[in-house]
Amino acid sequence: MSAMTSLQKAEKFEIEKYSAPKDVHSLAKTHVPYTGSPQKHPRDADQIILIPDPYNDLGPYLEFSRNDITHVEKLANVVNMAGETVTMARIWVKKGSLAIQCTPFRVAAL
Repeated sequence: MSAMTSLQKAEKFEIEKYSAPKDVHSLAKTHVPYTGSPQKHPRDADQIILIPDPYNDLGPYLEFSRNDITHVEKLANVVNMAGETVTMARIWVKKGSLAIQCTPFRVAAL
């Protein structure tokens, strides 16, 4: 299977309400915040993709298990020059959770 056939466009991820933290300072002791545009994983419903910079085609993206996310904060939407909006959120992930950071790059001759 070639790389082009395995890649699929990720659909927007509707933010589900998680329980509100009683104290953000106590949450920071056991969790780490990540900010970006949440997207549905194309193949695994138990995973989400978080794109920190959604308008950068070669920017990294992160994959988290939905079970490791305790709290989600909706942030202001980001709008590009064409008027397209992207939903942004801050997710709080349990410390010690396994996640994936993927950084795309363009192959070029040296």
